[in-house]
Amino acid sequence: MVALAVVAVALPALLMTISQQLDGMRYLEDRSHAQWVAANRLAELRLVSKARGKLQAGLISGSEELAGRRWYWWSEGKETGVPGFFRYEILVSDREDSRMSPLYSLDGYLVHEATQGGQ
Repeated sequence: MVALAVVAVALPALLMTISQQLDGMRYLEDRSHAQWVAANRLAELRLVSKARGKLQAGLISGSEELAGRRWYWWSEGKETGVPGFFRYEILVSDREDSRMSPLYSLDGYLVHEATQGGQ
C-alpha cells in the first residue's frame, strides 16, 4: 500500500518533467529551423547582390516554407561606417505578427562588389 502511494505521488511529477522536456525539444527544433531560414536569407542576399551588382538597403520582408511550415523573415540592410560594407539584421519567426519577438536573429555583413577592386 505504501508503494502504491509513492507511485501515485511520483507519477504526476514524472509526467510533468517529461512534458517540459518535450516542450523544450520543440522550442529547440523551431529555433534550429528559424536559424536555417535566416542563413538561407543571408545567402540569397549575397546571390542577389552579385547578380545585380548592388546591395539592397532598407527593410524587406517575406516568407518561405521549411520543414512543412511557413516561416516569416524580415531583413534590414544598413550602410556601415566603412564604404561598401552593409550590415544586415535578419529576424525570423513562425508567426507573421511577431517581428518584435523573433525566434532567431542573425547579423551578417556584406561587401559591395565595386569596393573589392573587381575580385
